[in-house]
Amino acid sequence: MNAFNSSNAGLPTTIPGYLEHLRRSLAGADPALVQDALYDAEEYLRSELAENPGRSEAEVIVAVAGSYGAPDEVADIYRDTEVKVQTALRPPAPPPRKSALGQFFGVIAEPRTYGALFYMLLALATGIFYFTWVVTGISLSAGLGVLIIGIPFVILYFGSVKMLSLVEGRIVETMLGERMPRRPLYGTRGQPLLERIKDLFIDPRTWATQLYFLMMLPLGILYFTVTVVGLTVSLSMMAAPIALMLGFGSHLYVDDVVVFGAAEPWLWPLAMLAGVLLLFATMHLVRLFGQLHGLLAKHMLVKTAQYN
Repeated sequence: MNAFNSSNAGLPTTIPGYLEHLRRSLAGADPALVQDALYDAEEYLRSELAENPGRSEAEVIVAVAGSYGAPDEVADIYRDTEVKVQTALRPPAPPPRKSALGQFFGVIAEPRTYGALFYMLLALATGIFYFTWVVTGISLSAGLGVLIIGIPFVILYFGSVKMLSLVEGRIVETMLGERMPRRPLYGTRGQPLLERIKDLFIDPRTWATQLYFLMMLPLGILYFTVTVVGLTVSLSMMAAPIALMLGFGSHLYVDDVVVFGAAEPWLWPLAMLAGVLLLFATMHLVRLFGQLHGLLAKHMLVKTAQYN
């Protein structure tokens, strides 16, 4: 018995202790990875505890240490798996370009550019939805919260915010390439119902997520407008000389202002060149917006409350 105890002396004796040890072992890892690892570990340990009601938490942890692993071992497995998964999912990197022209025009060969482009166009629709959901939810929660029958609605609304944060996280990770959580935040399961409801309201990430959803409307308008205007103007300037050459129209207008016409063929090459440069500049701007928005989503949907 003493040999058995000494061989497992380094193991935590409670599930919260195991999770805290795992969190420390994952120090420096991506916060989204940490959240997923903590969720998986707690779900596995609590399911084992439920299947063995006659055992204590310490006994369950010792029993599963050989199959699931000690916290340090689990942390190493998650780090290694994350590297392999990200390597497999990451689109092939374009060949490095050292010249300024190569870097400028090479943006069109980067897969993430098109993911960011689609996100910029989608952001207006998602921004309207998120903004409407939060404004409606808060308004109804404030109005119904004073009534007993309104309490379930308030709880459901705040729960839906966490669910939508995971949905937005999947969109951000897929289109912008920023690693986001694939599991909900751990730390409330296994607690009494009232404590879980309380944690739902005092969790800073719940409020940060709602702020993010409210910000998505102006950001979505900005992203959509810049992207559509940039693409429309650049493509119009590239196509206009061809259209004029074929006899379609007599002038190119931008906001009712004549840029050039069929009688000025010497401006056509310049217009096409300006259109090409504007198109690539727009793609660079879209790529930059995508990178910055990925960091914003990571900060507001993950970092504000990584651990409870």
